[in-house]
Amino acid sequence: MVEPVRFPESELYQGWGEPMLTECEIRGLELIQGEIPAGLEGALYRVGADRQYPSGRTDDIFIDGEGMIHMFRFKDNQVDYVSRWVHTERFKRQRAARRGLFGRYRNRYTNDPSVAGVHMGTANTSAMFHAGRLYALKEDDLPHRIDPESLATLGRDDFDGALRSTCFTAHPKVDPVTDELLGFAYQAKGDATRDIVFYVFGPDRELVNEVWFEMPYAACVHDFAVTDEWVVFPFFPLITDLDVVKRGGPYYQWHPDEPVHVALVPRYGSAADIRWFRGPTASAGHMMNAFREGSQVHLDLCLYEGNCFPFFETPQGEFTDPVPPFLTRFTFDLDANDGRIEKRRLLDVSCEMPRTDDRYQGHPYRHGFIICYRSADGSSAIGRFDHATGELDAWAPGPGDSVQEAQFVPRTPDAPEGDGWLLVPVSRVSKMRSDLVVLDARNLGAGPVATLKLPVRVRSTFHGTWVPEATLSTGRYQYVRRRE
Repeated sequence: MVEPVRFPESELYQGWGEPMLTECEIRGLELIQGEIPAGLEGALYRVGADRQYPSGRTDDIFIDGEGMIHMFRFKDNQVDYVSRWVHTERFKRQRAARRGLFGRYRNRYTNDPSVAGVHMGTANTSAMFHAGRLYALKEDDLPHRIDPESLATLGRDDFDGALRSTCFTAHPKVDPVTDELLGFAYQAKGDATRDIVFYVFGPDRELVNEVWFEMPYAACVHDFAVTDEWVVFPFFPLITDLDVVKRGGPYYQWHPDEPVHVALVPRYGSAADIRWFRGPTASAGHMMNAFREGSQVHLDLCLYEGNCFPFFETPQGEFTDPVPPFLTRFTFDLDANDGRIEKRRLLDVSCEMPRTDDRYQGHPYRHGFIICYRSADGSSAIGRFDHATGELDAWAPGPGDSVQEAQFVPRTPDAPEGDGWLLVPVSRVSKMRSDLVVLDARNLGAGPVATLKLPVRVRSTFHGTWVPEATLSTGRYQYVRRRE
């Protein structure tokens, strides 16, 4: 006999955060405003965390939970919505036991003895499409391959043995112009190791380059950025101490006395050519973009002047106060040889979840898309920041409601940068359901050009990707990066 399912009386699992515990299939979402733009056909895939069963702990955090992959399928002037659990080994073991078996976030030493040695990967963070294959990703595991139409889980994928690391990033960069995949793994040889590896894969999944090196400490490296010649790895002092983990403690601890380190790795070179830079303590979860300008490399990121994950305490057991993130530019001068990071704030509005026109990742760019205007009631807006003018154009869904990360879709494969649509999941907290809105990326303030109503709540999605109709059938992107 198994115990009844009871989630704790925790703010994490109340209101909008209440676990959904269900898969969903809706063929033909109701269009309640506007018109679906002609030619907008393909699939928006998003991934988030949900709780299959309670963990039995009081220290759960919102980034933990089983992976749920969501699909908004645009075709023939309609949009279907499907959500499915990602059937990781963790998910399957808990389904068989009909209870939670895994303990503290990423801490294998707090798991039920029946799952000793079972991988804790949840595939709950992002989606990637490359060489005709769709994946659900979490940075402490290998990618899980997903059927692009049914969303059935096809299993873990090590790229035919090319991934020699124990895991793979949840923030890869797929170049939709060259069909190249750039990714990495941190703590790549196991918990608390300082090993990091950078991979480049070609359009047919062939390994083009592999660079192994060591981090200054066993950091959390959630995201990275690329340029045409360099790859930018920032190391922030959220550090894993294996002795602490073995005692049942948190997987990361915040070290406010440690500096930031940044490694510039040659995109097609070797570890011998890495350039190192160093700066004052700070942190960031997400990068907007990076690009090269002569001897300088610029990195734009949502920077926290403190701990970006305040639910991870210091080694002394102290929790730090939350600090807001601001869009900031780090500049690294390759000719200066002083290892110094120049820092400049770009926008005085707190923002997160930065995105760009993906065709311009790693190249000079003008437009960035962000979640901004976070307020005490939890509401937020989607914004477009113009790097050329410094102007911010934004749209908000209304008091108490919030937006999830935006996805840019070019109007045509060769459209100018930023000319296209933003697909934005909206959390209608006031109505306990969701919408998907389509915005003109050039004029967010005008409001949605189309609003699709979901009669269900899309609880949480972190990141995702858009796959055009032609790419779904051919496995290749057909995008063009125009030189202005």
